[in-house]
Amino acid sequence: MEIEGSVALITGGASGLGAATARRLFNAGASVVLADLGTSAGAAYADELNAAGPQNLAGIASGREVAAPKAVFVPADVTSEHQVQAAVDAAVGMGPLRIVVNCAGIATPGKVLGRDGVLPLETFHRVIQINLVGTFNVVRLAAAAMAATEPAVTELGGEERGVIINTASVAAFDGQIGQPAYAASKGGVAAMTLPLARELARSLIRVVTIAPGIFETPMMAGLPQEAQESLGRQVPHPSRLGRPAEYANLAAHIVENAMLNGETIRLDGAIRMGPK
Repeated sequence: MEIEGSVALITGGASGLGAATARRLFNAGASVVLADLGTSAGAAYADELNAAGPQNLAGIASGREVAAPKAVFVPADVTSEHQVQAAVDAAVGMGPLRIVVNCAGIATPGKVLGRDGVLPLETFHRVIQINLVGTFNVVRLAAAAMAATEPAVTELGGEERGVIINTASVAAFDGQIGQPAYAASKGGVAAMTLPLARELARSLIRVVTIAPGIFETPMMAGLPQEAQESLGRQVPHPSRLGRPAEYANLAAHIVENAMLNGETIRLDGAIRMGPK
């Protein structure tokens, strides 16, 4: 499916993986809706994208007439049905909603039996609510909007209405000590990929999940530089932290490759996380 001329809704779009994906899709000619918390830098980032304009729009190079893409920010908590619906409506109002990328999430650590006692149930519940329930909330509302759009003809034949890309983590498979909530939430995202893809196939909607390894994100930025470099050296190759642009490039490829469906793709430099 072509990115150019589509509308993309990106949760967590104000920073990290979401911001990089928004920029990548915007530069390829998609209008983007950045859905993130009202306290985020989403509005400023949308302004930045609009001011710079798309950097490598394919239609310009090929001589085709191309409508300039736009970036807008919609404050939204992914656990709120009302706020996510507002973000979906904003995307639909800009054109055909064909791309959704779920990057919103938290990584609150906590051992079951920690120094301060047993892990509070609310801590576990909050991680599941944002990472898993929030992702599903976006999927269901966006899928409903996508299913109502006219199909697009793909370059290699056939039709499709859109693609939904969710974000899991290698913690879904290699969860470490202190990650029961995070691993459970991301494991759930990975587990629902295939049933979602199977169901939404009848609506010509693909569902794919990316499971990143250790990436340079705001979550990682809180660690000392020495700790970040140590983590990077644990990656077999390339021995460094992943870069948000690498996640964004994979997301763009998923959009363009119609045979990618129902799969969780590890993006991790071959790392397999140890117990701690």
